[in-house]
Amino acid sequence: MKNFNLRRLTLAGAVAGLYAALTWAFGGLAYGPVQIRPAEALTVLPLLFIETIPGLFVGCMLANIISLYGVYDIILGSLITLIAAILTKLSKKIYFGILPPIILNAAFLPFIFMLGGDEILYWVNFATIFATQSIWVVALGIPLYYSSKRLKPLLYKDKK
Repeated sequence: MKNFNLRRLTLAGAVAGLYAALTWAFGGLAYGPVQIRPAEALTVLPLLFIETIPGLFVGCMLANIISLYGVYDIILGSLITLIAAILTKLSKKIYFGILPPIILNAAFLPFIFMLGGDEILYWVNFATIFATQSIWVVALGIPLYYSSKRLKPLLYKDKK
């Protein structure tokens, strides 16, 4: 990443910490087929700030340390978040950018639950993850995106 300065590193760290803290605040309710995880709203930020991609990845890894699904969720869940963040950045528009975190989590988290011992059917997990992801990404993420657009010139204003 070109010109990865202190402001950008700070943003990545702040996103990582905020993602983990918002997830941990809901304890066990943030894990499993029905996820109370408002931190997912942060997944729209790669549309504006490329440095939030590693921030989301690290934040998800930290958040999943207390997951009931153990190492599967720490590694695979975080990789899903990383791939979704990259695809969100490539989307360029908010209404396409919200799709990768919703669709990828709905499609792949049920496999993590099965690896972790859940015996709920794939499509039941898909539907519940799709619904809860949609709530957080759409209801909180879209307003976050529009309110954060004003910060972009401040972050990318470098001294010459």
